Amino acid sequence: MQSGRARSSDWILEFEASEAKKPDPLMGWAGSGDTQAQVQLQFPDCDAAKAYADKYGIAVHIVPTPPRRLKLQAYADNFR
Repeated sequence: MQSGRARSSDWILEFEASEAKKPDPLMGWAGSGDTQAQVQLQFPDCDAAKAYADKYGIAVHIVPTPPRRLKLQAYADNFR
């Protein structure tokens, strides 16, 4: 597996679910009639995301990206 940094600086605006998911009586899968929960909007920076939310009257809750911690180890450490 690779842990690249591509698109790690993008900001994503996700909508909260307006209704709870309920199991489908036939198949048992969880679902709801809320189609807005499927929408994700990407922005180049936090200010652009805030400006979009302010323009359309969307309440926002900003979750900052946690700091990356690198675990440096050598391939030989797998055999110790």
